[in-house]
Amino acid sequence: MSATYHAPARALNRLVTHGWNRAAQLYNFPILQRLAYRPPQDEIIAQLRLAGARRIADIGCGTGILAARIAHELRPEVVYGCDASAGMLKQAKTRSDRVQWRNRQAEDLGLPDGAVQAVVSTHAFHFFDHAAALAEFHRILVPGGLLAIVINNPRGRWAMALQPPAVQGLAYFPSPDEIRSLVEAAGFTITEQRPVRRPLPNSMVPDVLTVARRA
Repeated sequence: MSATYHAPARALNRLVTHGWNRAAQLYNFPILQRLAYRPPQDEIIAQLRLAGARRIADIGCGTGILAARIAHELRPEVVYGCDASAGMLKQAKTRSDRVQWRNRQAEDLGLPDGAVQAVVSTHAFHFFDHAAALAEFHRILVPGGLLAIVINNPRGRWAMALQPPAVQGLAYFPSPDEIRSLVEAAGFTITEQRPVRRPLPNSMVPDVLTVARRA
């Protein structure tokens, strides 16, 4: 595996988690949610609806907006909202009592093998140990289960300028080609990869949706 696939060290991930604990309130700003986060969440919900998934895990769920939407709009059997930040989950728990909120790292989710039919993650994968997280996603998914990840593509014209300085150096944003290689190496088959559809130019918020199935 190329050195460009190197994920943040655990010490740095702990620093990131501490930062998100403090940022949980800011994350909920309506304008930020509407322009940056709701479009990829809409994409994820559409993928889950199409797949008919009834047991779902949202990894890096943050303050729980997507997980709560999944519970409310899709009414699945179970939704797990998993995040390493206790501060984020404190906010999340006020949104829904239908979600099973779990303070867990993406690389160690504590769920049984084959526990879910879908694993989703929006704007969090860059903080994970990529290979370890994907191995964990593969483990908890049933054969044929859905994987849907949204992550920024910092090779876009303005993307690096939009990344907060505090984040640069603490996370690694794989390119779409790297995502494909990582996902396929973990035992998944890519079914779709494209920019997130949103009412803004892709260069402003250059995030990419990658959809795959567990082999």
